[in-house]
Amino acid sequence: MSDVTSILSQIRSYQHQLGTRALEPMPNPGAFTPNGVGFEQPGVKAPSFGETLQNALEGVNGAQKNAGALAQAFELGDPRADLARVMVAAQQSQVAFRATVEVRNRLVQAYQDVMNMPL
Repeated sequence: MSDVTSILSQIRSYQHQLGTRALEPMPNPGAFTPNGVGFEQPGVKAPSFGETLQNALEGVNGAQKNAGALAQAFELGDPRADLARVMVAAQQSQVAFRATVEVRNRLVQAYQDVMNMPL
């Protein structure tokens, strides 16, 4: 057990040297949330699934708008919109959109699987 204690003290000393805060002890086991999925933090409300999904869709929409605006600026000859930035933004928005479509497909498949389960 002394090995664990010495390693923990070494980690704390390294963190102190780096200026980061030391390891905090685990919260008490009674602080688990009612659903058993984590620790409660007073005053902090976890976002709902709908909010998380909406934020993700807004991020994809923003990436697509950014790519479109950069492409339009490049077409109009804006010197700040070089071809590399336009292509990177277009690829980022394409990857984000494909990921969104894949998430939708998996959600639909999961829904269909649940609906086809025998009672």
